[in-house]
Amino acid sequence: MKDFDLTEEQRDIVKAVREFTDGEFELDRARECDQEHEFPLDLYEKATELGFIGIHFPEEYGGAGLGAFENMLVVEELCRADSTLGTATFIPKFGSEIILRFGNDEQKSEYLPRVLDGEPCCGMFTEPEHGSDLSSVDTKAEKENGEWVINGTKQFITNAEIADFGTVLCQTKTGAKHKGESFLLVDDLQDRDGVSINDVGTKFGIRSTSTGEVSFNDVRVSEENLIGGKNKGFYQAMEFFDESRIEVSAQALGIAECAFDKTIDYIQEREQFGQKLSKFEGIQFKIAEIATKIEAAKNLLYKAARNFDRGNIDPRLTCMAKWYCGQTAVEAADEAIQLHGGYGYIADYDVERIYRDAKITEIYEGTKEIQKYTIAREILGR
Repeated sequence: MKDFDLTEEQRDIVKAVREFTDGEFELDRARECDQEHEFPLDLYEKATELGFIGIHFPEEYGGAGLGAFENMLVVEELCRADSTLGTATFIPKFGSEIILRFGNDEQKSEYLPRVLDGEPCCGMFTEPEHGSDLSSVDTKAEKENGEWVINGTKQFITNAEIADFGTVLCQTKTGAKHKGESFLLVDDLQDRDGVSINDVGTKFGIRSTSTGEVSFNDVRVSEENLIGGKNKGFYQAMEFFDESRIEVSAQALGIAECAFDKTIDYIQEREQFGQKLSKFEGIQFKIAEIATKIEAAKNLLYKAARNFDRGNIDPRLTCMAKWYCGQTAVEAADEAIQLHGGYGYIADYDVERIYRDAKITEIYEGTKEIQKYTIAREILGR
């Protein structure tokens, strides 16, 4: 299926993102951001100016009114250009889809344009004691004098140290577990009384992004900051992940392609025993295997994204895409190191950095074990 039957508009999007990365993504910058844990805010701001970020937001809020499929194409192309800079360029909007899909008109009008103006945000789900288990939330929000009072701690929060605002999943009905969870908007995160933000420390990969712990101590927000109705947060989170898994799958697919592209370039230049590495049958077999896995991953992901935009949201398929794309990214990066030999272990060749960036796609937004559990549950019944 040529170009996966992309429309002319979709091909133009891919071309435009490629032109952006060709002009703005510099290898020295990627290495510096990785080594110094530096977030390239300028790249995010330029990407928003060009309309790549929030391409799936409605036009009335400044988006292009396109779908999850077009957003997926943007993320894939960004990460194919460079795993480090690509991830840092799309991820600062994480969590905004909670507002997009479940917020009221006032919330959308206030916050979505801010995302498209280049303001980072965050979605606060994970907690220190519960990890992937969102059915158990210790962070509490209680009504008091017409306000919500939030207390608790969220862990491994993407964009924690750079986000201007975020959505936080709280327990709003004591003893009800997942049936008593709600999302609340918290603004001015970096300067708000009662909010404490700490970096989680040195990460294995995606070092150009911020990941932190966010603690709330009697943080007060208006009752109008409730998103989509009280005690509906868990169900909103599950729907949110059906969409975000598509985005993370695109990140993983792009990283797999990034590793593969570098491998092809290397084996067609490097000589051993009097011939190019690409002439060895064993290496050709490895290339064939990774190319096939990338193609299979792309088919899964593109189908999941198209189904989402058609309203046919299938958790089984989105979990398959997320698990398989993540696995393919790690395998492609691992094979890239192997085929580079000793040079693959050296930072100057970048494939070790790509491997480190790839691994997170098997962990966040639900570990690969959670994805497999969900797939099996959808097939076998609950």
